[in-house]
Amino acid sequence: MQQKQPTFDRHMLEALVCPLTHTTLQYDADKQELISTAANLAFPIRNGIPVMLKDEARPLE
Repeated sequence: MQQKQPTFDRHMLEALVCPLTHTTLQYDADKQELISTAANLAFPIRNGIPVMLKDEARPLE
């Protein structure tokens, strides 16, 4: 049986900004990531918690 991934609280998105550019983020529910188009990075969401560290972010294509 596959475990259901914890959901991300979308209200939290209003309080979060990119740690590098201080711009707003976009939520990608399918990939469980927060997208910073200004920094060209995707920050992962693990167990419902955003990981807002540059070293953990993946570059966008």
